[in-house]
Amino acid sequence: MKLSKRGEYALRALIDLGIASELGWPMLQVSELASKEKLPIKFLEQIFTQLKSAGYVESRRGKFGGYSLARPMSQIKFGAVIRLIDGPLAPIRCVSQTSYCRCSCPDEAHCGLRMLMFDVRNAISTILDRYTLAEIVEITLRKYRRDKVSPPFLHRSIPLTAVLPVKKESLRSNRRAAMGKRLSASSNSETNNHPPKR
Repeated sequence: MKLSKRGEYALRALIDLGIASELGWPMLQVSELASKEKLPIKFLEQIFTQLKSAGYVESRRGKFGGYSLARPMSQIKFGAVIRLIDGPLAPIRCVSQTSYCRCSCPDEAHCGLRMLMFDVRNAISTILDRYTLAEIVEITLRKYRRDKVSPPFLHRSIPLTAVLPVKKESLRSNRRAAMGKRLSASSNSETNNHPPKR
């Protein structure tokens, strides 16, 4: 098994979406991801099309549109994503669980190479099928904190209040504050216009 560039970028993009989501940004634009990962936007869009078709991400159009995770991070396993993008994890097809294909060996049952490759396949799939996106995002954020490095997407150009609905309570308090200022201003002007009697 060799992770292709396409597979590598798909995993990195999912990790970035997971990190952004944990930091309060559930949706990212392709341009932001491409800029962070230094990737061509068109190539990244092709990868997202594949991830979207498989139900890993979803998209939204518009000013604050972009891509977000379509399922919980705990339900996204690295082995499944790699199989989607790059095919089987097995180094040779005759030991693959998902796309077995008979090889040219005349005695498959007693082939030493096949026995060795079974162990290789099992070692790879044990690790990749065990780890979820949630675990890798947590490990990554922990390392950012440990090294005192600011994680990506923490300081985005779009303020969070621009995409969040304004709460009714804050509208009321803003109105109260504005009313208080007006009352204060009018009482000051009355005091200035009518000097106190002596």
